[in-house]
Amino acid sequence: MTEPLLKAVGLSCERDDRLLFSELSFAIRPGTVTRVEGPNGAGKTTLLRIMAGLFQGFEGELTWLGEPLDYVREHFQRNLLYLGHRPGVKPLLTPLENLRVLTGCRRRVADDALEAALQQVGLEDYLDVPCHHLSAGQHRRVALARLYLSDEPLWLLDEAFTAIDREGVIQIEQLLARRAEAGGAVVLTTHHTPDIANLAQLHLQGAAL
Repeated sequence: MTEPLLKAVGLSCERDDRLLFSELSFAIRPGTVTRVEGPNGAGKTTLLRIMAGLFQGFEGELTWLGEPLDYVREHFQRNLLYLGHRPGVKPLLTPLENLRVLTGCRRRVADDALEAALQQVGLEDYLDVPCHHLSAGQHRRVALARLYLSDEPLWLLDEAFTAIDREGVIQIEQLLARRAEAGGAVVLTTHHTPDIANLAQLHLQGAAL
């Protein structure tokens, strides 16, 4: 069995005096797609933020390639792609400009590659249109274009299918399956069950409100 990329042992988290989850342990291995499932308020987004190193209000241990995450945080961040629930699109910029900003904080990507990624998500006719003219689904597609440019081994995707039509959902499901086949690992939250072979499930029960 391959070594886990990311491993959690005994994760517990409380928000606003309410226990979200307790003693949660799991391992994310290369070549897998894992869906975090549970009722609204169960802590799915919080868990992804913990896994991404963006939220520290928890107990338990996270390791990256067998090392405590706090000791290898810089290496971990270089090998992670995190897409949050909000697309992070600036309305005054075009899709091309937004994607340039979103990828530029890590490495410079040529404009022809950016344009090809936007074409993959169906935005080839909107490259130079300010995003405040675009729909919520098109904003989401700008963010999802990053997936076609990413070679990071771990993807954490929070509600990646929000505001995406059925054709777009199928396309992204196929991309995630190919990513796993190539040895990457994907963890995602979504309100539907993706049509992906060997999909793993990480269930959060959710504490009573």
